[in-house]
Order: sequence, then C-alpha cells, then structure tokens
Amino acid sequence: MRDYVIGVDCSTTAAKAVVWNARGEALSQARCAFSLSQPRPGWGEQNAEDWWTASAEAIRRAAQTVAASRIGAICITHQRESFACLDDAGIPLRPAMLWLDARATEEVAAFGTEEVHRLTGKPANPTPAWYKLHWLQAHEPDTVSRIGKVVDVHGFLVQRLTGAWLTSWASADPLGLVDMSTFDYDDGLVAAVGLERGQLSELRPPGSVLGDLTDDAAARLGLPAGVAVVAGAGDGQCAQLGAGATSGGRAYLNLGSGIVSGTFSEQYSHAREYRTLSAAVPGAYTLETFIGGGTINLSWFVEKFSGIDAQGLGLGLSVEQVLETAAATLPPGSEGLLALPYWTGALTPYWDHNARGALIGLTGVHGKAHVYRALLEGLAFEQRFLTTGAEKALADPVAEVIALGGGSRSPVWCQIVADVMQRSVSVVREPESTCLGAGMLAAAAVGIHDSILSAAKAMSGTGAVYKPEPAAAAAYERIYDVYRDIYPSNRSVFAKLTEAVR
Repeated sequence: MRDYVIGVDCSTTAAKAVVWNARGEALSQARCAFSLSQPRPGWGEQNAEDWWTASAEAIRRAAQTVAASRIGAICITHQRESFACLDDAGIPLRPAMLWLDARATEEVAAFGTEEVHRLTGKPANPTPAWYKLHWLQAHEPDTVSRIGKVVDVHGFLVQRLTGAWLTSWASADPLGLVDMSTFDYDDGLVAAVGLERGQLSELRPPGSVLGDLTDDAAARLGLPAGVAVVAGAGDGQCAQLGAGATSGGRAYLNLGSGIVSGTFSEQYSHAREYRTLSAAVPGAYTLETFIGGGTINLSWFVEKFSGIDAQGLGLGLSVEQVLETAAATLPPGSEGLLALPYWTGALTPYWDHNARGALIGLTGVHGKAHVYRALLEGLAFEQRFLTTGAEKALADPVAEVIALGGGSRSPVWCQIVADVMQRSVSVVREPESTCLGAGMLAAAAVGIHDSILSAAKAMSGTGAVYKPEPAAAAAYERIYDVYRDIYPSNRSVFAKLTEAVR
C-alpha cells in the first residue's frame, strides 16, 4: 500500500525532504544545504545544478529510514521567482538568478506598467524574473541568444525527475510571464523578453500528476519504480496550504527571515497592497503581503548591538531568548520607542527601494530590551497595516492568523501580534508546514485523500492559540495611529538620503 508521500522544499539555502503519512505526521526528514553567491551588492545567484544535487540527496536520506515501498508520490515546493537559463541540452548557461536579486531596477522603471501589473498580479518591482530577463537582454545578449529553456526551480527539478519539461502554473506564475486570469503564458510578455513558448516549461495545474520517476532518478533517490511526480507550487502558496489557510477569514503569517502573509481568494484581483499569485488550489488565488526584513532585523540587532554573552550566563538560553525575556517586562509601546522595519526597503504597498529602517522616539531611558521589543512591535504594526490593506479585496475580513516559521516559536512575539492586530493567532502544529503543503498536493493526487482541500483538512492542525488582551490592544490602538504616519512623513527624506550618499 503506497500511503506515504514526500514533500520537498528547495529553498534559497537548502533542500528539505519530509516523508508524510495520511495524517500529516512527519515520519522522516533530511536537509542538504547549498551556497548562495552575491558577486555584487544587490545581486543573488546560485548554481542551478545544486538545486538537483541537494534535493536528490535530501530525498534519498529521508527515504532511507522508512519503508520506501509505501511511498506513492513526490511533490516539490520551492523558492519563487528564481530561474535558470539553460542551453538546448538542459545545461545552465550562467548562474541562476534568484528572487532576492535586485539588479533590474532600471528595467522596472522602463517596463513596469499598470498593464503588466494587471496581467501578472505583480506590482512593478525587481523580484519577478520578467524584469531580470529584460536585464539579460541589455547586458548579456549572447546568453539570451543561446537559451534553450528558461525554467523556474520546480520546472528544473521536474525535468530531472521525469525527463519532461513541465511545471505547475502555481510555480511559474511568480516569474511574471503568466496571465493570472487564464493561468497561461501571455504571449506579449514572453515575446517582450526575447523568448518563445517552446523555450518555457509546459504549464499544468498544481496537484496534477506530471509523470513517474525515470528509472535513473528512482535509482538515485532509492525509490521504487512507479512513484508519481506531482505538480507543486511556490513556497508561499504551499505554506498557506500546509497551514490550512484555505478559506475566507483566515490568513497565514510566516514569521521568517522575511515576513510573508497570504489570504485565500476565489476571485482574481490586483492592487498595490498585495501581490496576487495562483494558490496551491487550482483556480484560486493567494493575495500576499511581504515585509523584506523579518527575523533578519532581529538577527541584525543581536549581532551588531546586543553584546550579550548568553552562554556565559549559564541559563541555557539564546541571546534572543534573553532579550525577549527582558522585553516581556516592558509595557506596550516600549515606553515611547517605535521601529519602522524597512531594513531591506519597503515592499507592499509602497514598493519603495529607497525606504530605510528607523527608530523613532529614542530617549535616555531606552536600552537593549526596549529596542528589541520595539523591533517586534514594529513588525506587528506593519503586518496589521498590510493585512488591513489586503482585506479590501476579500469577501470576509481576517479573523484568525495562523503563524508559522521561526518567529512563531516566540510566545512574546505571537502575543504582541495578537494584541496589535486584534486578531486570534494560532501556531501551526507542524514546523515544516511548507513541505507539508507539498505533501498534501501529493496525497490528493494519488488518492490518499479525495481532494486537495480534504487533504489540507486531514493533514494540518494548530497548537498554541494567542488571544488579544484588551488592555494591551487598547494601548496598541493608540500607538498604531502614530506608527502609520512614520513612513509617509519620511518618504521624501529617504529619497534625499539615497541621493546624498550615491
């Protein structure tokens, strides 16, 4: 009986593989890291072959400690917007360009129109591959002339697994080449970057069976013949599925290095307040907000300014836990200190790469704990602002936030989020919820569950729940009115500062 599935998450830093059973329980898992290159400020590149090498090794290791004969399907989720340019033999022509690569700012200014936004659901910014393909046309025309295929991470790995150039439309749409009203490539967008349809992977619905493992792939992975390869989705959409946020009134909130939140919609819409993606459920949409600096803001403070020797204290706590414990003793608002969390610029809804982080209200009373709490609160204020903006397109307001990612393990931060957003915050039961979303797609595709939605219901779950505390929520309501004015009041200052230090 083939009642196990493998979910694979090929992220920016590593490939993770998890073997799941029908109840969404992790039976085995493995992780293989790979490197990221930043040859110039703002650039981000990888060797696409590392995606395959790491994914194959993670799958092989995860399958070693379970009954491999019970594995029925594999599904991949992945870092979005990242892409590889390959020759006619499928060999990379140059390093893959990653989602975080921001070199195409001039191309955004030149080609980022409202019509492109309407078609793709993506406000003009350097993240989608479409703008980087324009950059390649201008700066590496020889590379463009030799392209056999342009593939997202999912399409690259599916070809290695099945031998076919296929991908999910929920994996390809972050590239910025897909018309979101039809879930098909837009010929005008494709032609604008010097490509033809035949140079792209064919699109299939998420959750559909793309084929079986080739004999060579099965041997390398240590899996039996006949294992199905199922069309996946980007990591954000799979995180939404794995968290069970597939109905109105719920939003997932990934408190990771960046903070990504998404809501589920059955209707297509586009606005600057969010970016629209294909959901992991075919025909539906994810309306997504994004804060570029999440836990990386906290890590910045810990590394640059905390000066705490946690190990020397002998408490068995990390530096973050020490700071969090101290921050928990402070009142809402950190005694008048506010943090604008734009350490990596502003994305939704401002899309301003000149924006900078700021600490407002510093006085002599403020210390390390105040700054740490202000950073936690600033990210919560920003998420409330973003969620409120995205709600305009929803039939039902967001009543429950489902938290995942490293930050969801912080009780202090989760309570702050609940108080600031004035919404219930539930923490996912399964830490690897992104991999779990891929597992759900695989389980539905091979009949372990009747549908993707029934798989999500059966395999997801939550643990701790944080409810807004009335006194703290009232205090944050007053402070939020101040927070909302910080960026608009300083937008021109940020632009002048950028110009002054060029």
